[in-house]
Amino acid sequence: MTTLLPEHPIAKGLPKTWVVKATEMYDEPFHVPKPDQVIFKETFAGGEWFRGGAVWNLGKGKVFYFRPGHETYPVFREKLPLQVIENAVRWLAAELPKRKDALYQAKPLTPAKSFTGGIEGPACDKDGNIFAVNFQKQQTIGHTTPDGTSKLFVTLPGKSTGNGIRFDRQGRIYVADYVEHNVLRVDLDTHKIEVFAHEPKMNQPNDLAIDGNGVLYASDPNWGNGTGQLWRIDRDGNTPRLAEELGTTNGVEVSPDNKTLYVNESVQKNVWAFPILEDGTLGMKRLVRQFPDHGFDGMRCDVDGNLYITRHGKGTVVKMQADGKILAEVDVLGKSPTNLCFGGPDGCTVYVTEVEHQRLVKFRVEKPGLAWVRLKVD
Repeated sequence: MTTLLPEHPIAKGLPKTWVVKATEMYDEPFHVPKPDQVIFKETFAGGEWFRGGAVWNLGKGKVFYFRPGHETYPVFREKLPLQVIENAVRWLAAELPKRKDALYQAKPLTPAKSFTGGIEGPACDKDGNIFAVNFQKQQTIGHTTPDGTSKLFVTLPGKSTGNGIRFDRQGRIYVADYVEHNVLRVDLDTHKIEVFAHEPKMNQPNDLAIDGNGVLYASDPNWGNGTGQLWRIDRDGNTPRLAEELGTTNGVEVSPDNKTLYVNESVQKNVWAFPILEDGTLGMKRLVRQFPDHGFDGMRCDVDGNLYITRHGKGTVVKMQADGKILAEVDVLGKSPTNLCFGGPDGCTVYVTEVEHQRLVKFRVEKPGLAWVRLKVD
């Protein structure tokens, strides 16, 4: 073995030339892209040679290849090959991005049982505070700071019980009140609660979406017979029904260009896309993706239009392109996530309401949420 780059961290402590016993020979040229660096070169007794240690820069990462023989060979019990492996691990680990929080790695934000089993919502205000329903007891909304400190924000009147929450650009809070068939509006400063929209024909308004113009959309499942509806709530509180005879409509979201309404069906495991027409009605639905197992709950878009969907029963949040391609799936530390929102200082923290442990969980992503960006722009 010849050390070609003695100053490279992977070559630390390795002599200029050294011998490896019982190695394995490959032909050159190797059928891979040209390496960015060749650290070691193997030369055999017959004159054959092989790149014994090579580095490729791929995207934001690096790949180091070193294989002087099959993993069962005695060579991997020799001191110098083991030194190469140790050096490579240390160097590659040091090359990892210096992030305070790794991407797509969930951790708890609030203690277990901070909320009831009805924990839902959530939504962030301009300052990054998280609002989620059923804090400590049913019919409440809790206020949680980005460091996980929670307090009671409001108690809803009468029998009203919240589910999905949204903020408009003026900082007002909208709450799906599934018991009283309402959409409530709450003033962030005064805590005044009013009925913004009421529709007796609703089964139980579940989740809310809001477009760039302040128009709300509500999913409306009928869990008893496995069906659902969709409603639009205009800025004056008028509430036309947009679609009926659907599956169990649950998570709902509007695309960044305000032209597509997404809805998922928990029991049927479908994600649909409806074109939003100029008159505010919906066009023919298109199946984005059908999943083979588990259910859905809340759903939100990032600024690029990717959908983040809670997988109720599986304990994950899936990141999916608008064409249905799965980009990532995140374990959220509990089998029953119900909803999510984006917040944090840069909009790249996802907060998840999680039922099994009755708490908020968070993880980091690359791009901010659509709702967060709209709040900040205004």
